Amino acid sequence: MTNVKDVYDVTIVGAGPTGLFAAFCAGMREMKAKVIERLPDPGGQLAVLYPDKFIYDAPGHSKILAKDLVKQLYDQSMTFAQPTYAFEEQAKGLALENGNFIITTDRDAHYSRAVAVCAGIGAFAPKKLSIKGLEGGRPGVHYMVRNLEQFRGREVLIVGGGDTAFDWALGIKDIAKSVTLVHRSDRFRAHEASISEVIESNVDVRTYYELKAVLGDEKIEGARLYDNRTGVEQDLRFDDIVVAIGFEADLGELRSWGTEMDEHLRHISVNPRMETNIPGIYAAGDVTEFTYLEKAELPEAQQIDDGTRLSLPSTKFEERTEKWGLIVIGYAQAATAINHAKRYLDPKSRLFPGHSSEMLS
Repeated sequence: MTNVKDVYDVTIVGAGPTGLFAAFCAGMREMKAKVIERLPDPGGQLAVLYPDKFIYDAPGHSKILAKDLVKQLYDQSMTFAQPTYAFEEQAKGLALENGNFIITTDRDAHYSRAVAVCAGIGAFAPKKLSIKGLEGGRPGVHYMVRNLEQFRGREVLIVGGGDTAFDWALGIKDIAKSVTLVHRSDRFRAHEASISEVIESNVDVRTYYELKAVLGDEKIEGARLYDNRTGVEQDLRFDDIVVAIGFEADLGELRSWGTEMDEHLRHISVNPRMETNIPGIYAAGDVTEFTYLEKAELPEAQQIDDGTRLSLPSTKFEERTEKWGLIVIGYAQAATAINHAKRYLDPKSRLFPGHSSEMLS
């Protein structure tokens, strides 16, 4: 029989920015919270992929290093209570027993009255190029960058045209001796401001160029680039090659929990209260696909025109789904999920918890 002390009010799956803020919100509501995280430290993508990258869309900061934002979010989660963190555990199974959820991981079983899935994009791994010499672990080859200082005074090639490629170009350009960014077309997938800043900087941006071969045996000595319009090749000297062509993500066994998901099984469907189709299970952040109803026009044959306006004889709605990828959206969704979870556990509780300044005064 499960000891009541071992049952948490809410268990949060994922300790990225959304999960950390959810833990803070749970503390505000005096909820006993546990956070399960597959990685050894909090922060999710921010901590693993780009700890030294500046974040510009975190409320209250004109810019802040990702690792500093993670630390502040983790510290903030301890403001009103101390959630229990279970690091290096990957959530796997889910069951319901005597009104409580049982979340099994690769190491333990956790009991909870409610669950908030804040798993981001799931377990992720960088996409790799199948070019000899770009094997992961080889000195000078980088699929993830965790320390900018390693590029000081070096000649760096960045391959990619998305946010990660441009963010690293901005982070490295004032440290490295030179930075060259190549992309297979002139259509970038990065933020417009980042693109402009890189193009106007000392970064050598080469569109319609691709990496063909890595030069050097013991260590990287350069790269062979080619213009995919003309086929003309060029050998250039580089000390490091950063491959930033995206990531592949997998929610793993979370997909078997019974929550409704999109057709690609990458996002959990939620309503405006961040509820899933399973009572007591909520989701927030990048893992979600927001589902809502939007008023739609009736077919013309059913519309009534009184000369001044169109009158709809009956209301028609169409279902819409949207996905957001901003940290601030994750914060809002975490707050929404936790406060509705509080009311789920205690129907007499207020949805609005009050202002934090009042609680600490």
